[in-house]
Amino acid sequence: MNPSKTTTYLGIILGVLAVSTASIFIRMAQGEAQALSIAAYRMIFATLLLFPVVFIRYRMDLAKINWSTWWKILLAGLFLAIHFASWITSLSFTSVASSVVLVTTTPLWVAIFGALLLKERPSKSIIIGLAVALTGSIVVGLSHEIPTWFMQSAENATTAVKTSSSMLGNLLSLVGAWAAAGYMLIGRKVRPQLSLPVYTFLVYGVSAVLLLVAVLITGTPMAGFHGQTYLWLVLLAVIPQLIGHSAFNWALKYIPASLVSIALLGEPVGSTILAAILLHENPVFLELVGGVLILTGIYLSSRSGNSAERVGQ
Repeated sequence: MNPSKTTTYLGIILGVLAVSTASIFIRMAQGEAQALSIAAYRMIFATLLLFPVVFIRYRMDLAKINWSTWWKILLAGLFLAIHFASWITSLSFTSVASSVVLVTTTPLWVAIFGALLLKERPSKSIIIGLAVALTGSIVVGLSHEIPTWFMQSAENATTAVKTSSSMLGNLLSLVGAWAAAGYMLIGRKVRPQLSLPVYTFLVYGVSAVLLLVAVLITGTPMAGFHGQTYLWLVLLAVIPQLIGHSAFNWALKYIPASLVSIALLGEPVGSTILAAILLHENPVFLELVGGVLILTGIYLSSRSGNSAERVGQ
Protein backbone atom coordinates (compact mmCIF):
# COMPACT_ATOMS: atom_id res chain seq x y z
CA MET A 1 0.00 0.00 0.00
CA ASN A 2 1.37 3.39 -1.00
CA PRO A 3 1.71 5.99 1.76
CA SER A 4 -0.60 8.97 1.85
CA LYS A 5 0.46 12.30 0.40
CA THR A 6 0.81 13.70 3.94
CA THR A 7 3.09 10.83 4.99
CA THR A 8 5.24 11.30 1.90
CA TYR A 9 5.66 15.01 2.55
CA LEU A 10 6.44 14.39 6.23
CA GLY A 11 9.16 12.01 5.09
CA ILE A 12 10.62 14.70 2.85
CA ILE A 13 10.51 17.23 5.71
CA LEU A 14 12.40 14.77 7.91
CA GLY A 15 14.96 14.39 5.15
CA VAL A 16 15.41 18.15 4.86
CA LEU A 17 15.90 18.53 8.61
CA ALA A 18 18.44 15.70 8.65
CA VAL A 19 20.53 16.87 5.69
CA SER A 20 20.58 20.37 7.15
CA THR A 21 23.01 19.11 9.79
CA ALA A 22 25.59 18.11 7.17
CA SER A 23 27.27 21.51 6.92
CA ILE A 24 27.56 21.69 10.71
CA PHE A 25 29.27 18.30 11.01
CA ILE A 26 31.51 19.03 8.02
CA ARG A 27 32.53 22.34 9.59
CA MET A 28 33.43 20.54 12.82
CA ALA A 29 35.44 17.84 11.03
CA GLN A 30 37.30 20.21 8.70
CA GLY A 31 39.63 21.21 11.50
CA GLU A 32 41.61 18.03 10.81
CA ALA A 33 40.11 16.06 7.93
CA GLN A 34 40.37 17.01 4.26
CA ALA A 35 37.36 17.18 1.97
CA LEU A 36 37.95 13.87 0.21
CA SER A 37 38.45 11.96 3.44
CA ILE A 38 35.26 13.52 4.87
CA ALA A 39 33.30 12.37 1.83
CA ALA A 40 34.82 8.88 2.00
CA TYR A 41 34.17 8.44 5.72
CA ARG A 42 30.59 9.66 5.28
CA MET A 43 29.83 6.89 2.80
CA ILE A 44 31.94 4.20 4.51
CA PHE A 45 30.25 4.64 7.89
CA ALA A 46 26.79 4.80 6.28
CA THR A 47 27.46 1.54 4.40
CA LEU A 48 28.79 -0.27 7.49
CA LEU A 49 25.79 0.78 9.56
CA LEU A 50 23.41 -0.56 6.90
CA PHE A 51 25.26 -3.85 6.43
CA PRO A 52 23.77 -5.76 9.43
CA VAL A 53 20.22 -4.79 8.46
CA VAL A 54 20.64 -5.86 4.84
CA PHE A 55 22.55 -9.05 5.69
CA ILE A 56 20.00 -10.24 8.26
CA ARG A 57 16.73 -9.27 6.61
CA TYR A 58 17.34 -8.63 2.92
CA ARG A 59 20.27 -10.78 1.79
CA MET A 60 17.98 -12.95 -0.35
CA ASP A 61 16.94 -9.83 -2.27
CA LEU A 62 20.51 -9.26 -3.41
CA ALA A 63 20.54 -12.48 -5.42
CA LYS A 64 17.41 -11.42 -7.30
CA ILE A 65 18.93 -8.25 -8.75
CA ASN A 66 19.46 -8.55 -12.50
CA TRP A 67 22.35 -7.10 -14.47
CA SER A 68 20.23 -4.28 -15.88
CA THR A 69 19.55 -3.05 -12.36
CA TRP A 70 23.14 -3.62 -11.22
CA TRP A 71 24.66 -1.28 -13.78
CA LYS A 72 22.18 1.43 -12.79
CA ILE A 73 23.16 0.97 -9.14
CA LEU A 74 26.82 1.27 -10.08
CA LEU A 75 26.10 4.43 -12.05
CA ALA A 76 24.08 5.93 -9.19
CA GLY A 77 26.95 5.20 -6.78
CA LEU A 78 29.39 6.84 -9.17
CA PHE A 79 27.23 9.96 -9.43
CA LEU A 80 26.88 10.13 -5.63
CA ALA A 81 30.64 9.81 -5.14
CA ILE A 82 31.30 12.54 -7.70
CA HIS A 83 28.70 14.78 -6.05
CA PHE A 84 30.21 14.62 -2.56
CA ALA A 85 33.82 14.70 -3.71
CA SER A 86 33.39 17.66 -6.05
CA TRP A 87 31.05 19.71 -3.86
CA ILE A 88 33.06 19.37 -0.63
CA THR A 89 36.33 19.93 -2.50
CA SER A 90 34.95 23.04 -4.20
CA LEU A 91 34.75 24.78 -0.83
CA SER A 92 38.55 24.77 -0.73
CA PHE A 93 38.79 26.80 -3.94
CA THR A 94 35.79 29.10 -4.11
CA SER A 95 33.53 30.99 -1.75
CA VAL A 96 30.68 29.30 0.05
CA ALA A 97 28.31 31.69 -1.72
CA SER A 98 29.44 30.65 -5.19
CA SER A 99 29.45 26.97 -4.27
CA VAL A 100 25.93 27.08 -2.84
CA VAL A 101 24.53 28.96 -5.84
CA LEU A 102 25.93 26.43 -8.31
CA VAL A 103 25.16 23.26 -6.33
CA THR A 104 21.55 24.29 -5.73
CA THR A 105 20.94 24.35 -9.47
CA THR A 106 20.42 20.57 -9.12
CA PRO A 107 16.59 20.82 -9.37
CA LEU A 108 16.94 22.66 -12.66
CA TRP A 109 18.99 19.84 -14.17
CA VAL A 110 16.66 17.22 -12.66
CA ALA A 111 13.62 18.90 -14.19
CA ILE A 112 15.31 19.18 -17.60
CA PHE A 113 16.85 15.71 -17.70
CA GLY A 114 13.79 14.16 -16.06
CA ALA A 115 11.61 15.42 -18.88
CA LEU A 116 14.04 14.07 -21.47
CA LEU A 117 15.02 10.75 -19.91
CA LEU A 118 12.16 9.72 -17.61
CA LYS A 119 9.37 11.42 -19.56
CA GLU A 120 8.32 13.34 -16.46
CA ARG A 121 6.77 16.58 -17.65
CA PRO A 122 6.88 19.06 -14.73
CA SER A 123 3.50 20.59 -13.92
CA LYS A 124 2.99 24.35 -13.91
CA SER A 125 3.15 24.36 -10.09
CA ILE A 126 6.55 22.64 -10.13
CA ILE A 127 7.94 25.04 -12.73
CA ILE A 128 6.78 28.11 -10.78
CA GLY A 129 7.94 26.65 -7.48
CA LEU A 130 11.30 25.75 -9.00
CA ALA A 131 11.84 29.31 -10.22
CA VAL A 132 10.89 30.81 -6.84
CA ALA A 133 12.97 28.34 -4.84
CA LEU A 134 16.04 28.75 -7.04
CA THR A 135 15.73 32.51 -6.68
CA GLY A 136 15.66 32.04 -2.93
CA SER A 137 18.74 29.83 -2.98
CA ILE A 138 20.63 32.45 -4.99
CA VAL A 139 19.62 35.16 -2.49
CA VAL A 140 20.80 32.98 0.41
CA GLY A 141 24.06 32.16 -1.37
CA LEU A 142 24.82 35.80 -2.20
CA SER A 143 23.50 37.29 1.04
CA HIS A 144 26.99 38.15 2.28
CA GLU A 145 28.31 39.17 -1.13
CA ILE A 146 25.63 41.63 -2.25
CA PRO A 147 26.27 44.20 0.53
CA THR A 148 29.98 44.04 -0.28
CA TRP A 149 29.33 44.67 -3.96
CA PHE A 150 27.29 47.78 -3.14
CA MET A 151 30.07 49.13 -0.94
CA GLN A 152 32.76 48.61 -3.55
CA SER A 153 33.81 51.50 -5.69
CA ALA A 154 33.07 51.42 -9.40
CA GLU A 155 36.77 51.13 -10.10
CA ASN A 156 37.20 48.06 -7.90
CA ALA A 157 34.07 46.45 -9.34
CA THR A 158 35.26 46.81 -12.94
CA THR A 159 38.77 45.58 -12.23
CA ALA A 160 37.72 42.55 -10.21
CA VAL A 161 39.00 39.40 -11.88
CA LYS A 162 38.31 35.84 -10.82
CA THR A 163 41.38 33.75 -10.11
CA SER A 164 41.94 30.38 -11.74
CA SER A 165 41.46 28.85 -8.30
CA SER A 166 37.95 30.21 -7.87
CA MET A 167 37.07 29.20 -11.42
CA LEU A 168 38.13 25.63 -10.61
CA GLY A 169 35.98 25.71 -7.47
CA ASN A 170 32.98 26.97 -9.39
CA LEU A 171 33.42 24.23 -11.97
CA LEU A 172 33.61 21.59 -9.22
CA SER A 173 30.39 22.96 -7.71
CA LEU A 174 28.64 22.71 -11.06
CA VAL A 175 29.92 19.16 -11.51
CA GLY A 176 28.45 18.39 -8.09
CA ALA A 177 25.06 19.68 -9.23
CA TRP A 178 25.14 17.60 -12.41
CA ALA A 179 26.17 14.50 -10.48
CA ALA A 180 23.41 15.02 -7.90
CA ALA A 181 20.86 15.32 -10.70
CA GLY A 182 22.06 12.06 -12.23
CA TYR A 183 21.87 10.36 -8.85
CA MET A 184 18.29 11.54 -8.30
CA LEU A 185 17.11 10.50 -11.76
CA ILE A 186 18.59 7.02 -11.54
CA GLY A 187 17.08 6.61 -8.09
CA ARG A 188 13.66 7.46 -9.49
CA LYS A 189 14.09 4.67 -12.05
CA VAL A 190 15.61 1.98 -9.81
CA ARG A 191 14.11 2.70 -6.41
CA PRO A 192 10.64 1.14 -7.14
CA GLN A 193 12.39 -2.16 -7.97
CA LEU A 194 14.27 -2.52 -4.68
CA SER A 195 13.55 -2.15 -0.99
CA LEU A 196 14.91 1.02 0.59
CA PRO A 197 17.60 -0.69 2.76
CA VAL A 198 18.90 -2.71 -0.20
CA TYR A 199 18.99 0.25 -2.58
CA THR A 200 20.70 2.62 -0.14
CA PHE A 201 23.18 -0.03 1.01
CA LEU A 202 24.28 -0.85 -2.52
CA VAL A 203 24.48 2.73 -3.77
CA TYR A 204 26.24 3.98 -0.64
CA GLY A 205 28.59 0.98 -0.82
CA VAL A 206 29.55 1.68 -4.43
CA SER A 207 30.10 5.35 -3.58
CA ALA A 208 32.22 4.42 -0.54
CA VAL A 209 34.46 2.11 -2.58
CA LEU A 210 34.98 4.70 -5.31
CA LEU A 211 35.77 7.45 -2.80
CA LEU A 212 38.17 5.18 -0.95
CA VAL A 213 39.98 4.46 -4.22
CA ALA A 214 40.20 8.22 -4.84
CA VAL A 215 41.62 8.69 -1.34
CA LEU A 216 44.30 6.05 -1.93
CA ILE A 217 45.25 7.45 -5.33
CA THR A 218 45.58 11.02 -4.03
CA GLY A 219 47.24 10.02 -0.76
CA THR A 220 44.66 11.89 1.32
CA PRO A 221 45.13 11.18 5.07
CA MET A 222 42.43 8.99 6.60
CA ALA A 223 43.92 8.44 10.05
CA GLY A 224 45.58 10.32 12.88
CA PHE A 225 42.54 12.43 13.78
CA HIS A 226 41.33 13.14 17.30
CA GLY A 227 38.40 11.11 18.60
CA GLN A 228 36.05 14.07 18.35
CA THR A 229 36.70 14.35 14.61
CA TYR A 230 35.72 10.72 14.12
CA LEU A 231 32.55 11.43 16.13
CA TRP A 232 31.58 14.22 13.74
CA LEU A 233 32.23 11.89 10.79
CA VAL A 234 30.02 9.18 12.29
CA LEU A 235 27.24 11.70 12.96
CA LEU A 236 27.63 12.93 9.38
CA ALA A 237 26.98 9.39 8.17
CA VAL A 238 24.07 8.68 10.52
CA ILE A 239 21.98 11.85 10.43
CA PRO A 240 22.27 13.59 7.04
CA GLN A 241 23.21 10.43 5.10
CA LEU A 242 21.30 7.50 6.58
CA ILE A 243 18.30 9.45 7.79
CA GLY A 244 18.28 12.39 5.36
CA HIS A 245 19.24 10.83 2.04
CA SER A 246 17.37 7.61 2.84
CA ALA A 247 14.21 9.65 3.36
CA PHE A 248 14.65 11.18 -0.09
CA ASN A 249 15.35 7.77 -1.64
CA TRP A 250 12.18 6.44 0.00
CA ALA A 251 10.15 9.34 -1.43
CA LEU A 252 11.54 8.74 -4.93
CA LYS A 253 9.40 5.59 -5.13
CA TYR A 254 6.20 7.60 -4.84
CA ILE A 255 6.76 11.07 -6.29
CA PRO A 256 8.76 12.52 -9.23
CA ALA A 257 12.47 13.23 -8.88
CA SER A 258 11.89 16.89 -9.76
CA LEU A 259 9.69 17.43 -6.69
CA VAL A 260 12.07 15.59 -4.35
CA SER A 261 15.01 17.64 -5.63
CA ILE A 262 13.12 20.90 -5.03
CA ALA A 263 12.67 19.90 -1.40
CA LEU A 264 16.47 19.70 -1.14
CA LEU A 265 16.48 23.48 -1.46
CA GLY A 266 15.15 23.58 2.08
CA GLU A 267 18.59 22.52 3.33
CA PRO A 268 20.06 26.06 3.38
CA VAL A 269 17.17 27.16 5.59
CA GLY A 270 17.74 24.39 8.10
CA SER A 271 21.50 24.85 8.00
CA THR A 272 21.13 28.58 8.67
CA ILE A 273 18.98 27.94 11.73
CA LEU A 274 21.38 25.31 13.10
CA ALA A 275 24.39 27.53 12.45
CA ALA A 276 22.73 30.34 14.41
CA ILE A 277 22.03 28.04 17.36
CA LEU A 278 25.19 25.92 17.43
CA LEU A 279 27.84 28.13 15.80
CA HIS A 280 26.36 31.52 16.76
CA GLU A 281 26.31 32.55 13.10
CA ASN A 282 23.18 34.69 13.00
CA PRO A 283 21.55 35.02 9.56
CA VAL A 284 21.55 38.37 7.83
CA PHE A 285 18.37 39.89 6.44
CA LEU A 286 18.92 38.59 2.90
CA GLU A 287 19.35 35.05 4.21
CA LEU A 288 15.94 35.31 5.86
CA VAL A 289 14.42 36.63 2.64
CA GLY A 290 15.97 33.81 0.67
CA GLY A 291 14.71 31.28 3.19
CA VAL A 292 11.15 32.55 2.81
CA LEU A 293 11.44 32.28 -0.98
CA ILE A 294 12.75 28.71 -0.75
CA LEU A 295 9.90 27.61 1.50
CA THR A 296 7.42 29.38 -0.76
CA GLY A 297 8.82 27.56 -3.78
CA ILE A 298 8.53 24.21 -2.02
CA TYR A 299 4.92 24.99 -1.06
CA LEU A 300 3.98 26.04 -4.59
CA SER A 301 5.53 22.89 -6.02
CA SER A 302 3.62 20.64 -3.64
CA ARG A 303 0.21 22.25 -4.30
CA SER A 304 -0.46 20.23 -7.43
CA GLY A 305 -2.26 17.00 -6.78
CA ASN A 306 -0.59 15.50 -9.82
CA SER A 307 2.92 16.84 -9.48
CA ALA A 308 4.11 15.40 -12.75
CA GLU A 309 2.37 14.26 -15.87
CA ARG A 310 3.52 11.19 -17.74
CA VAL A 311 4.02 11.84 -21.41
CA GLY A 312 2.02 9.46 -23.56
CA GLN A 313 -0.54 8.56 -20.87
